[in-house]
Amino acid sequence: MGALIFIDMKKYLQDRGLLFWMLILPIIFTVLFIAGLTSGTEAAVRDQIILSIVPGYTVMFVFFILINMAEAVLRDRNLGMTARIASTPLSPYLYLLGKWIPNMIIVFIQIVILLLFGKLVYNIPLEQPFYLLLLAVFLTFTVTGIGLALALLVKTNNMGIAITQVVALGGGFLGGQMMPLETMPAFMQTISKFLPQFWAHQGFQEAMKGTLPAMELFQIALILFGFGLVGFIIALLRYPFFLKQARG
Repeated sequence: MGALIFIDMKKYLQDRGLLFWMLILPIIFTVLFIAGLTSGTEAAVRDQIILSIVPGYTVMFVFFILINMAEAVLRDRNLGMTARIASTPLSPYLYLLGKWIPNMIIVFIQIVILLLFGKLVYNIPLEQPFYLLLLAVFLTFTVTGIGLALALLVKTNNMGIAITQVVALGGGFLGGQMMPLETMPAFMQTISKFLPQFWAHQGFQEAMKGTLPAMELFQIALILFGFGLVGFIIALLRYPFFLKQARG
């Protein structure tokens, strides 16, 4: 498993496309939208918009790691790597962990960098840093757990990209990252509460302001953990079928 983690981390660090999707693009979107939405507004309104956009776009763009996870797993399958690994004593559980952990590291680094960018450029408050750290860990677990399930469910890279767009952008819209929830119809606000993006965004906003109670943090962490755990279980159940498609 350690070798898998090392190889994938090395590939990711050399991938300039990943750097664009995970850092450059969200920073560009953040800067453009803040500039457009805060132009001519009062200071209090401007601060409120920034406090929504910085964590909102952070939450939305971490889901683009799903593309990378699907591509990496499908590449292993098509090149025969999956079949060769399956012939070793390495269990499916450890194989999936080996594909999961590098992406968790990447996503966690992404969250930290984007929040620090918000702090340095827009001076967003970080009143509960320990809570923010915990939320980053649980969001990382959620996103990569879903990504692992997606990677073993899709059959082609194009399918993975299409589904990622739906999950990231659709979830970002319904979860309140693209527009305030209070401006949406009531039924859409209800739907948002079934999405991990909604809970992560709300948690980050409250922790930044220093108003996130411990019990609410526990609730959000439990919800995010649940999404990630379901993703891992789906991936584990799907693995035997995925292995049958692997080239020997």
